[in-house]
Amino acid sequence: MRDGLLAVVVAALVGLAWAVPGEAEIAISANDSKLKLVNGKTEVQKGGADTVTFIDLRASPPRVLAEIEAPTSVVGPPMSVAISPKEDIALVTGAMQIDPGDPTKQVPDDKLTVIDLSPLKPSLVARLRSAVGAGPKGAPTVPKVLATLQAGKGAAGVSINKAGTLALVANRSEGTVSVFTISGTTVTPAGTVMIGAPASGPCHVVFTPDGKSALVTRDGDNLISVLSIDGSKVEVTKREIAAGLRPYGIDISPKGEVAVVANVGIGGGDADTISVIDLKLDPPRVVNTYTVGQTPEGLKMSPDGKFVAVGVMNGSNKPTDSPFYNANGLLQIWARNGSQLSKIAELPVGHWCQGIAWSSNSRMLLVQCMVEEEIAVIRFSGLGGKSLQKAGVIKTKGGPAGIRTAEP
Repeated sequence: MRDGLLAVVVAALVGLAWAVPGEAEIAISANDSKLKLVNGKTEVQKGGADTVTFIDLRASPPRVLAEIEAPTSVVGPPMSVAISPKEDIALVTGAMQIDPGDPTKQVPDDKLTVIDLSPLKPSLVARLRSAVGAGPKGAPTVPKVLATLQAGKGAAGVSINKAGTLALVANRSEGTVSVFTISGTTVTPAGTVMIGAPASGPCHVVFTPDGKSALVTRDGDNLISVLSIDGSKVEVTKREIAAGLRPYGIDISPKGEVAVVANVGIGGGDADTISVIDLKLDPPRVVNTYTVGQTPEGLKMSPDGKFVAVGVMNGSNKPTDSPFYNANGLLQIWARNGSQLSKIAELPVGHWCQGIAWSSNSRMLLVQCMVEEEIAVIRFSGLGGKSLQKAGVIKTKGGPAGIRTAEP
């Protein structure tokens, strides 16, 4: 009788947790084993396999559920992962591959890997069974690759709309965005949109919450394109936004009022910026820009829309004899009041750090650091007191280069 009741309780909890879109259970990290940073210079490595790590964010501390092999890349913004709203599939891009003709070099790749997340459900069931006193049951299961599709050359940033029906991939090496339709766990190519010249470098693409528009950063020509979307029809509008030098990562607030973009600059030691785009204005435009430090590569808004996390390289990727070198990167938290930002916290992190993910309650962050091959777990207590504290690390096979949860 007790076992039967526990089974009912566990089934109900799992069903509820899995059915609510945007309530992030899982973070997914794409890890690049091809490229390492050695005293400020990247070196191509032989023999290592890229991996994808699946992390349970509801566990305390967060724990690895599974890890599989799939093509990934540190080249491009650290938004090379997207998770469908119901967490049934994940998409992972691989912008670069080792040159078949010269193993010391890389060349653009076009891979988009579709991963079935449903095998993770038994792992979450086991955790919930343990939480209600039923103990573990069943062996851990591993997500499986459903398909390996072709996007465009240099496939980098990827996003899925809130309806879970459309995905867009920014192709850095050919000036395009690839369009894919989604039906359940089936992902189908649906065309290509020309954004600019190949050198325009489309980096990342994000949907507005209503799914009717998207923004594409272009670090090659310092612009942000605005796309219009009608079903699976995606077109470039005439509106182009100039935020700063080399716009790279970009995110949109959960209610769609603003976008925040990281302008990474040229890596010459100068302080770089983040910009706020007011999406309520017609046409949308940059209304504020803030200095953050050298190379703000990672950027993510909190699920509650109140904060912006920024990962600043801070010269940690420079040679140690460079005048711009610093012994650590920085995690910064900026509080948002409408279209205004103010920095409220800062914490030293590792070297050549990449993406950032938030827990669904906006009180914990995962910060990827390539050199250390680990993900730092950071507790965030909000506006008061010592608001950022390192709570642990998650080791990865290869350098963690892109991370995401399901979008709120």
